[in-house]
Amino acid sequence: MKATLTTCPYCGTGCNFYLLSDAQGGLLGVEPAGHHPTTRGQLCIKGWNAHAFVDHPERLKTPLIRKNDSLQPTDWQTALDLLHAKLSGIARKHGPDSLMFLSSAKVSNEENYLLMKLARAGYGTNNIDHCARLCHSSTVTGLVETLGSGAMTNSLSCFEETDLIFVIGSNTTEQHPLIGSRILQAVQRGARLIVADSRKIRLSRHADLHLRHQNGSDVALLNGMMRQILQDGLEDRAFIEGRTENFAELQQSLDPFTPDQVAHITGLQSGQIIDASRLFAGADKAMLVYAMGITQHSHGVDNVRAVSNLALLTGNLGRPGTGINPLRGQNNVQGACDMGALPDVFSGYQQVADPLVRQKFSCAWGVKLPGTQGLMSTHAIEAAAEGRLHGMLILGENPMISDANQALVRKGLEALEFLAVIDIFPTETVQLADLVLPAACYAEREGTYTSTERRVQRGRKAVDPPGEARADWQILRALLQRCGLPGDYADPAEIMTEIASLTPSYGGISYPRLEGEGLQWPCPDGAHPGTPILHREQCTRGKGRFSPVAYRPSMELPDADYPLLLNTGRTNVHWHTGSMTRRSHLLDREERQAFVEINPEDATRHQLSDRQQLRISSRRGSITLAVRLTDRVPPGQVFIPFHFAEGAANALTNNILDPESGIPEFKVCAVRIEPC
Repeated sequence: MKATLTTCPYCGTGCNFYLLSDAQGGLLGVEPAGHHPTTRGQLCIKGWNAHAFVDHPERLKTPLIRKNDSLQPTDWQTALDLLHAKLSGIARKHGPDSLMFLSSAKVSNEENYLLMKLARAGYGTNNIDHCARLCHSSTVTGLVETLGSGAMTNSLSCFEETDLIFVIGSNTTEQHPLIGSRILQAVQRGARLIVADSRKIRLSRHADLHLRHQNGSDVALLNGMMRQILQDGLEDRAFIEGRTENFAELQQSLDPFTPDQVAHITGLQSGQIIDASRLFAGADKAMLVYAMGITQHSHGVDNVRAVSNLALLTGNLGRPGTGINPLRGQNNVQGACDMGALPDVFSGYQQVADPLVRQKFSCAWGVKLPGTQGLMSTHAIEAAAEGRLHGMLILGENPMISDANQALVRKGLEALEFLAVIDIFPTETVQLADLVLPAACYAEREGTYTSTERRVQRGRKAVDPPGEARADWQILRALLQRCGLPGDYADPAEIMTEIASLTPSYGGISYPRLEGEGLQWPCPDGAHPGTPILHREQCTRGKGRFSPVAYRPSMELPDADYPLLLNTGRTNVHWHTGSMTRRSHLLDREERQAFVEINPEDATRHQLSDRQQLRISSRRGSITLAVRLTDRVPPGQVFIPFHFAEGAANALTNNILDPESGIPEFKVCAVRIEPC
């Protein structure tokens, strides 16, 4: 039996485990890495089953071309020639910006870098994005403005040194189970815990204070806490004076957020807001932890600014046991951002609009590069639906299930002249494609992944891919060569060498240096040990900037026609659009059907019983699924996980966008329910 050390393909925690395989090349199971600083001999239920989908019979094994309205097998030469001919033909006919490239937080750093290079250097457009647009684009925008860097400021080891943890908008024990365990261990050690979440999540059972505020009222809550901290004189005056700017403007902006006013907006009691303020500000070292409950709003960037303001006001930055800690949902969403799979930056967040930066990449790649910011993925779907976008290449994503307003996504993808998808399974998006290329999964290729704590780690090949499937970097290399660009990479290590030469924060990262526990960026040179904590002496931008924000309600609240608020999210056994976990036998057995959580008070009012089928509708669509009665959700709210195609939550969600980050408002929309 062979044991191959690699990185987990699921959430952004960055766990390492050994894939166990036999002499015939079949995977037998998973064993956690005992020495690893994150894993420490433990895995969550998804990690323990991470081998189960790899040899599923539905794996894509050969290229497919649509003929006579069905996908039919073809050879790689024909498929790659057709893909290049279609993309280059559309670019000539309609212009390069009529193309869109959608990269993936599930593929490696090297593969994200190559697709970024292919879009910009190969086809001449900055229209490249990935699913961070749907989860943490608000984080990048908000934290870059206030601190100069859009990443988690601290390390997971800091949970062992903190006095207080404030979890807001993160169901951590279910979505990042090993980080949730760190939080519970900190509580057992004596750390205090504040949880702000409208649902009774598992962490709330262990909290000193559980704030069940209305979805979408985070800015009011955080502003109210800051006003009370100033009222009590609990701010860190030395930190404010020495390391921040714009404090007077923040102070003035907080005046309207009295405890009574915040209680009116949030649905909390004024005393809870005062208690939370004093508890948080009274801790010497406090960590702020958040996820998509903060980011996925039409005011998601404002939410992030408010989180950052609270950390700056209390001096909880740049020290062990403190910091702003956004938790990334996919194993390489941090890396995909780092590699420039975004419409406005090259790798390392170097602006495409900067002529000197553009010149650097132009010299390295040997072509002239576009300087106009490209389309966000959410805007690209709208453009496709309006006939302004004509071709799209999707790498390892399933927007038919993951994006808001499924009907709009379908309309956009079906309106394209040409859609190509690279994936491992026949997803709902693959079913709409003109060309499908079969990819190797994480267990069948080499590469690196960057976790939520900025730790760059190796993924290693344990088994061969099925049939004719190829690693994504090999597919992209072939396309680069068809574009006439240098692309003779022998392996991903050679691609990382190019990344390091062009990306200052990855300048000291190489495969030999990643053999141990990985490296946390910034790591600017070959002798640098990596950076566990950001902003120690000063923020990346110099002084931390207070960014005052006003409260804005969500864009679509319950009304007479649609009287309930819909909240969406995940379960602990499934992951994103379910393409991998629903093909893992034990995980699928745990949660096989779509469901909606409804409070018993609402169920009584609508004469609903547990497990009954009901129709739930919004202004964008209707789905049918089973009732699950529970007081986890408050009266007036329903919750649906978005993993299930047959009960797709995103048939209902609102595609209204945050104006700065382009993120949809997944966490709030109005719905009604009817018994079937």
